Amino acid sequence: MTAFAVRPFTAADEQQARAAQLELAAEGFDFCLGLEQADSWPAWLERVAQLEAGRDLAPGWVPETCVGGFVGPIVVGRLSVRHRLNAHLALVGGHIGYAVRPGHRRQGYAGAMLRHGLVVAREVGLKRVLVTCSDTNVASARTIERAGGELEDVVATPGSGELKRRYWIPTAH
Repeated sequence: MTAFAVRPFTAADEQQARAAQLELAAEGFDFCLGLEQADSWPAWLERVAQLEAGRDLAPGWVPETCVGGFVGPIVVGRLSVRHRLNAHLALVGGHIGYAVRPGHRRQGYAGAMLRHGLVVAREVGLKRVLVTCSDTNVASARTIERAGGELEDVVATPGSGELKRRYWIPTAH
């Protein structure tokens, strides 16, 4: 059995990542943030590196680490760790976001990515992180709570009114 790993995306991951992008787009989720606006896969990889370094940030963007969750060469998920919050992220986006492809859900990958995200957050100097999920997403709420998440409140997303659960998790062990 091939082990699960969280690592940066590489040139070899393009086909898998694009397949994940299409699958999650059907759910209204942008798996590879900004891929559709990139001229090519190498351009997207460079944009990911720029985001992590905090270079040439577009308005509203903050530095973030974006990595994939893999079983061998198969992309099963994506993890984003934002190094700081802006007003929108402080309300509904949070420091850590993750997604798992539909065919790989309920196998523990979301929890593994969230735990990895806590390590990354600690490495960039965060003592605690905000993690949010839709109020109706019971599986995600359970994942966050298992990782030590303490519910602060439930807020309405500006524009859509969708309710979001807001949790705080310490990054220390």
